[in-house]
Amino acid sequence: MGFKMGIVGLPNVGKSTLFNALTRTAAAQAANFPFCTIEPNVGEVAVPDARLDKLASIASSKQIIPTRMTFVDIAGLVKGASKGEGLGNQFLANIREVDAIAHVLRCFEDGDITHVEGRVDPVADAQTIETELMLADLESIERRLANIVRKVRGGDKEAVDQERLLKAAQAALEDGRPARTVEVSEDDMRQWKMLQLLTTKPVLYVCNVEESSAADGNEISARVAEMAAAEGNAHVVISARIEEEISQLEDDEAAMFLEEMGLHEAGLDRLIRAGYELLHLQTYFTVGPKEARAWTIKTGTAAPQAAGVIHGDFEKGFIRAETIAFDDYVALGGEAKARDAGKLRAEGKSYIVRDGDVMHFLFNT
Repeated sequence: MGFKMGIVGLPNVGKSTLFNALTRTAAAQAANFPFCTIEPNVGEVAVPDARLDKLASIASSKQIIPTRMTFVDIAGLVKGASKGEGLGNQFLANIREVDAIAHVLRCFEDGDITHVEGRVDPVADAQTIETELMLADLESIERRLANIVRKVRGGDKEAVDQERLLKAAQAALEDGRPARTVEVSEDDMRQWKMLQLLTTKPVLYVCNVEESSAADGNEISARVAEMAAAEGNAHVVISARIEEEISQLEDDEAAMFLEEMGLHEAGLDRLIRAGYELLHLQTYFTVGPKEARAWTIKTGTAAPQAAGVIHGDFEKGFIRAETIAFDDYVALGGEAKARDAGKLRAEGKSYIVRDGDVMHFLFNT
């Protein structure tokens, strides 16, 4: 189950520096878990989770395999991208393929780095990209509405539903609101997702600050925080330059560097975790002497579907899931002692997996 986050931003905001740090970090992790760079602008990174190391230590697992998130460095955007300016068409096509958008915003002053608009205003930058995405969505909606007129007149149920949802999105966009602000019922969700509107993607604002503001941000990033809160979006403060330096250091050196900078963890770890939370993802674990592994699922996933992430046969032939809560597994010192203490539960098809569950699936072949 792959989850992709697209990194977007105007020119000279630190987007490429950040992505390069991500991919270098991922390359360094490659010795410890399966990693691949699919294309020059795509990289996979481990989702940091200290729980996995703890479980592996208790079970004496030979291999540790964290869950992963894919980051896509999306072609740079300029005003007019919705009309094909710059690399507009490529930019918009790449956005459609990701699950969420990490929008890098310049929150630092530097006379040596020219801003494409001649000023440092991250709120205006965010609005520029949002406007381009909204204009592209409006154009797409108008085209689709024209294409389904005949089917709607003929009473085609799917076309009627599609028209209703397209018009709801159109009304929001014409009111200056992104499509993600439209309330969609559970019954309509499948059809809604098939519309592939750009502004339905959740947004994480990445405030790229100077090194001295990496811990707490600055006055410029504070404005982004206010904007994000008002929109119901997430934000994270990061210094791309610091991350680039850290990505080239060994683990011990990186830890010392972070301590000197007054940082508790790398900004990339915060970014990855924020992206994970933004997509409403959670983790369950499978643990044994061979390997300790983290698996990504959507929050609210039932046990058979969670099993299906490992292999489709697990879902089809699901019988039950032997489940231990993470805290119980750690407190009692492993599966055997948790079983003896009555903390191993047999859960059926209706069980909703909880974050941190340690699971073993039984299934018919």
